[in-house]
Amino acid sequence: MNPLFELVGAVAAILTTLCWLPQIMKILRERKTSDISLGTNAALATGISLWIVYGVALGSLPVILSNSVTLLFILAIVGLKLRFG
Repeated sequence: MNPLFELVGAVAAILTTLCWLPQIMKILRERKTSDISLGTNAALATGISLWIVYGVALGSLPVILSNSVTLLFILAIVGLKLRFG
């Protein structure tokens, strides 16, 4: 595969994984989750779990790792939603 495509994929994985950190930090700072949709985040967690299964099936470490970290962040948001309502 073209190294440029690998770089684009790596940047995409980093951005879509780390984009959840500001949301987590805001929830922790404000202790407020009324604007967070539990259903949306639960559906997203399910989809990300399927991406991990797909990555395992392909043997793609970048897909597995980036989606595993993303899943941890989404589960943190769900947990905070359940805690702070």
